[in-house]
Amino acid sequence: MRLAILDDWFDTLRTLPCFGKLDGIDVTVFTDHEPDIDRLVERLQPFDAITLFRERTAIPRELIERLPNLKLISQRSVYPHVDVEACSDHGVVLCSNMGGVHSTAAAEHTWALMLAAMRDLPAQMDSLKAGNWQMGVGKSVYGRKIGLYGYGKIGKQMAQYAAAFGMQVVWWGSEEGRARAANDGQSVAESREAFFATSDVVSLHVRMKPATRGLITRADLAAMMPGAVLVNTSRAGLIEDGALLEALNAGRPGKAAIDVFDEEPITWADDPLATHPSLVATPHIGFVTEDELEIQFGDIFDQVVAWRDGNPIHMINPEAVSR
Repeated sequence: MRLAILDDWFDTLRTLPCFGKLDGIDVTVFTDHEPDIDRLVERLQPFDAITLFRERTAIPRELIERLPNLKLISQRSVYPHVDVEACSDHGVVLCSNMGGVHSTAAAEHTWALMLAAMRDLPAQMDSLKAGNWQMGVGKSVYGRKIGLYGYGKIGKQMAQYAAAFGMQVVWWGSEEGRARAANDGQSVAESREAFFATSDVVSLHVRMKPATRGLITRADLAAMMPGAVLVNTSRAGLIEDGALLEALNAGRPGKAAIDVFDEEPITWADDPLATHPSLVATPHIGFVTEDELEIQFGDIFDQVVAWRDGNPIHMINPEAVSR
């Protein structure tokens, strides 16, 4: 069995305990990102299986059709970047653990970004390193309202942090999510408009899928206060295309703190969103910790081993097995 691991940019996985699960498998680790589909086809031709590093590499039909040796794609969580129908058509099994052990990496990073934006930390640090001193006045979070959009695991972790910092928590999300929050005794906003208009911080915690693409609209952002902060460590596609840049240019919200972009990795230095003066941003590192990667790739490698042994687990498209 030949396995390709894609996009392990810092060659980290070899150093983790979970890598030992692949003993006996012929493994090749690619530490660069290959965006060109022709070169990607050439690279992946010899392999029976590939593992994906989140959505760093998309798997469209065109790629699947040109990889006749491929039989398994192993990854974790949602898979908007994989053409599942094409996989099924060509006998490629997609295995993806949709649950697994919950980690705190994403919530921790979200909280760090929020605090950095509220206190203007990047600008203050740049000023200091340039030989200057203070360059402005930040805001405390105690007593302020944080609006959490999405009543899931990460949102609930954020609520615990907010309580520890003395913030007021208000929720919004799907009708079903709002109902669960209310049943749990949580504070749910009176309306969607009120949620955006009255929150000092709005943090998004929604899974990316076709139904949630463009979920946050221009009108939602325009309703936010000039002094508010929008935080997004989930997926860039949750926000209506082009709306965040327009909103920051208009001053509503006054700032954004994000870890996700429409194009990843960014390929040009003067990206108008990434370089915006009202933005605090990181290059999609919310899940990039040794602890989180051990959890995720422990699951991913378990799926590889199970498939090799003839007992595939977490199959998204079991119909592919018969083909």
